[in-house]
Amino acid sequence: MDRLIYIAMTGAQHALTRQDTVAQNLANANTTGYKAAVDGFRALPVFGQGAPTRAFVVDATEGADLKPGAIVNTGRNLDVAVNGEGWIAVQALDGSEAYTRDGSFKVSPNGILQTRDGLNVMGDGGPIAIPPNAKISIGQDGTVSAVLFNDQTNAVNVVGRIKLVNPPAATLVRGDDGLFRLANGQPAAADANVKLVSGALESSNVNMADALVNMISVSRQYDLEMKMLQTADSNAQAASQLLVVN
Repeated sequence: MDRLIYIAMTGAQHALTRQDTVAQNLANANTTGYKAAVDGFRALPVFGQGAPTRAFVVDATEGADLKPGAIVNTGRNLDVAVNGEGWIAVQALDGSEAYTRDGSFKVSPNGILQTRDGLNVMGDGGPIAIPPNAKISIGQDGTVSAVLFNDQTNAVNVVGRIKLVNPPAATLVRGDDGLFRLANGQPAAADANVKLVSGALESSNVNMADALVNMISVSRQYDLEMKMLQTADSNAQAASQLLVVN
């Protein structure tokens, strides 16, 4: 009975955690470049004197589904999508290097290429400065070119190259800010094989139908765990009555 109570109790607790994950995925179903969060659970024995019969549930894996989302054409010259595997390097608010698949860019008032959330896009040598009064284009290799509006020669000037990386998926962790980083905290090396699609964005890889089915499934799992607790309570009461009778 102890084992039943521990598993049901912690199982119900983690069912709520999983429901939060599903809700987070649904809330980001339309977020550009979003990667669905995933959870995995397993049972472990409780260690300690007098507790070998008890077990509890732990969150064994907390990660992300890194499969690419659909590429949607926007026609905007500051929109790019990663074609296949790879990441775009950005400068997080804490100054560290982080990685995203959201390629919706803008030029800040100070002339720095940024994400729409205001994070600096990293080039090979740091943030990329954009000259004023310039038309920007981004090549498939991440090269950022500018044509000055007042330049009668229409000369194309390369102002930087976006840092594109492709570290092994197992080495990446998602932070509280939604950005990915290497687990060891070090910056990843640039990868020339990563390519971009200009004038397009990658949609979220969340499958709405699957997420809704998961939400219903988790809700039923929670109800099952609670029913198991009620069953354990009923069994304990029945056992107590037998002891009283004896």
